[in-house]
Amino acid sequence: MTSDPEESVRLQGYGEMTLRTAITTMMLLAPRERADAAIFRVRDGVRLASSEIAELASNWGIEPTGDLRSPRLAPDQHWPEIVRGMVREAPLPSLVVAFMLGVLVARR
Repeated sequence: MTSDPEESVRLQGYGEMTLRTAITTMMLLAPRERADAAIFRVRDGVRLASSEIAELASNWGIEPTGDLRSPRLAPDQHWPEIVRGMVREAPLPSLVVAFMLGVLVARR
């Protein structure tokens, strides 16, 4: 099915926009958020299938940027030694706070 890039659609959580803008916005999301997002056609309220969205994105040359990983984001190899040194010197209450923060981040 061919779709008009200027067709009016609604991206869940972002509002009404053109189809090309919705697909570009969706491809900028992280993979987990992208899987939860949905695009609905305004004219008939039909949800676009994820396979159709992926096909349109590839046809229009839109790359999913959430899959890319910057070399600057990769952790340094010496971080375990830094953490061990911090843990040895840290008081117990700050370790508890760090543990709880880690649990919250891991659940996200």
